[in-house]
Amino acid sequence: MKNKVAFITGGAKRIGAVIARMLHAQGMDIVFQYRESREAAMGLCDALNGERPNSVHAFQADLSLTEKIPMLMEEIVAVHGRLDVVVNNASTFYPTPLATLSETDWDELMGTNAKAPLFVAKAAVPFLASGNGNIPGGCIVNIADIYGMRPLAEHPIYCAAKAALIMLTKSLARELGPAIRVNAVAPGAILWPAQGIDDTRKEMLLARTPLKRLGQPEDVARAVLFLIRDATYSTGDIIVVDGGRTMVE
Repeated sequence: MKNKVAFITGGAKRIGAVIARMLHAQGMDIVFQYRESREAAMGLCDALNGERPNSVHAFQADLSLTEKIPMLMEEIVAVHGRLDVVVNNASTFYPTPLATLSETDWDELMGTNAKAPLFVAKAAVPFLASGNGNIPGGCIVNIADIYGMRPLAEHPIYCAAKAALIMLTKSLARELGPAIRVNAVAPGAILWPAQGIDDTRKEMLLARTPLKRLGQPEDVARAVLFLIRDATYSTGDIIVVDGGRTMVE
C-alpha cells in the first residue's frame, strides 16, 4: 500500500475521515474532497501530514456540478502523479415522505448518492486503468447502504439512490473488468444521522439488530481496506456491515 494514492469523496468527517485515517496508516497517500466542512478538512490534513509530511491533500468541490469533475480529477491526480483507488463516500441522507417530497429532494439525493459517484468513476477510469504496482489497474469502492437493498420508511428517494449505487457498482464491475475492480460496502447502523434521531427509534433499531449494538466507522473502514488490499479476485461484490440487521424482518 505504500506510495499508492487514494481519492475519497466526503473525506473530511464521519466515516470518510476514518477511512482516510485507516488507509493513511497503511502507507497510502490520500487526496479527499469536501464540500462545506473546511475546518474539519484542514484539521484532518494537519493531523495526518504531521505523521507523514505532504501525504494528504484536500480539495473543496461540489460534486453536483458534474461538468467540473473531470478537471477536478486531473488536479487530484497531479498532486502525486498517480491514482490507485477511488472511494465514493460522499452522501446525503434525510427523510422524504411521499406527501411532502419534492423534485428538489430527488435531484439532491439522487445526485449525491448515485449521479456523482458515477461521474467520479467515469473521470477516474483513464487514470486507474493505467495500472499501478500491486493493485492491477486500481479499484473503486462505493459506500452504499443496507437501505439500498431493503426499504426504510419515509425515505423512498434515498433508498432508490442507494439501490442505484449498488446496481452501478455491479454494472461498472462488468464494464471495467479486468482492468479495474469495482465493489461496495453497505453499512447498517454505524453512526446516527447528523440531523439526529430520537432515543425510542434508536432502541427499536438496535433491538432488531442481532449484535444489539451500534457499529463503528472503523468497521466500514476495515471493509474498505479489505476490498482495496486483499480482495484482488472480487469485483461487483457488496459487503454488508450491519451487525446482522438485514437478516431480521
